[in-house]
Amino acid sequence: MDKALINVDYTYDFVADDGKLTAGKPAQALEDRIVALTKQFHDAGQFVAFTIDRHFEGDDYHPETQLFPPHNIDGTPGQKLYGALEDYYQEIKDDPNVFYTPKSRYSAFNGTELDIKLRERGITEVHLVGVVTDICILHTAIDAYNRDYKIVVHEDGVASFNPAGHEFALEHFKNTLGAQVVTGDDFEL
Repeated sequence: MDKALINVDYTYDFVADDGKLTAGKPAQALEDRIVALTKQFHDAGQFVAFTIDRHFEGDDYHPETQLFPPHNIDGTPGQKLYGALEDYYQEIKDDPNVFYTPKSRYSAFNGTELDIKLRERGITEVHLVGVVTDICILHTAIDAYNRDYKIVVHEDGVASFNPAGHEFALEHFKNTLGAQVVTGDDFEL
């Protein structure tokens, strides 16, 4: 095991039409690909992480409070994984190579045990899917870069509510972080 798939924030609030901070149709279009990649990594015995935004009702101190509407509030349906990904997570959640962690900042590494879990398994390459490309995926990729992981971003597995930000992030992954940006047609595990 030397690779990991990191699912970032693919939750109801970020994906559903009535989600509190939704990327809408572009995010919904990722569902089959994200589920397929998650199954592919899990079936191959690779590490699969679910890093999920968690906020608290009435938390006026969190910096996102000034930037975005309340979303992914702890214990609400909005914080659950979206659609078939939630169903598949329920099937595999007890596997020791499946890791679920709430996060309170954009990066999946900030304030979580993700780095520890990756290093104890000897993982050197992280694959990123989820939302939002130019916020949480970008900050996770930057932190992965700063921790010397090889980064692979699945272009057909990321989306944003900001098309210009999405395109900027894809270029930044390649040109500034040295990440490999792949699609289903050119990816083999």
